[in-house]
Amino acid sequence: MVRRIENATRIPVPGGKIIDEYVGRVNSGDTGISIAHMKAPAGWDEPAQTPEFTEYTLVLSGTVVVEHAEGTTEVHAGQAIACEPGEKVRYSCGPEGAEYVAVCVPAFSPETARRDE
Repeated sequence: MVRRIENATRIPVPGGKIIDEYVGRVNSGDTGISIAHMKAPAGWDEPAQTPEFTEYTLVLSGTVVVEHAEGTTEVHAGQAIACEPGEKVRYSCGPEGAEYVAVCVPAFSPETARRDE
């Protein structure tokens, strides 16, 4: 069955980051995958997490910084990164902020993100 998804649902988060979910638990009811368009302001960061899903991040502009067990990886516009389940990561962005698309398999949920608080 073909489904057109007309609009995203904006997910409220602290720190000035904008999350527009197109596919996922909130907007489309999909639990197998989530696809969201993100805009993070300069200096944005979030707590570390050890998610139960694979997260693919495609950077459209700016820089996404990913801290992980092996060090820190900067992902620039036109690049992508894949973070595997069970891997502790912490996301932030560079001084110019970042715009990116995040794809999570299975779909993101706050419970399965397992964030350090």
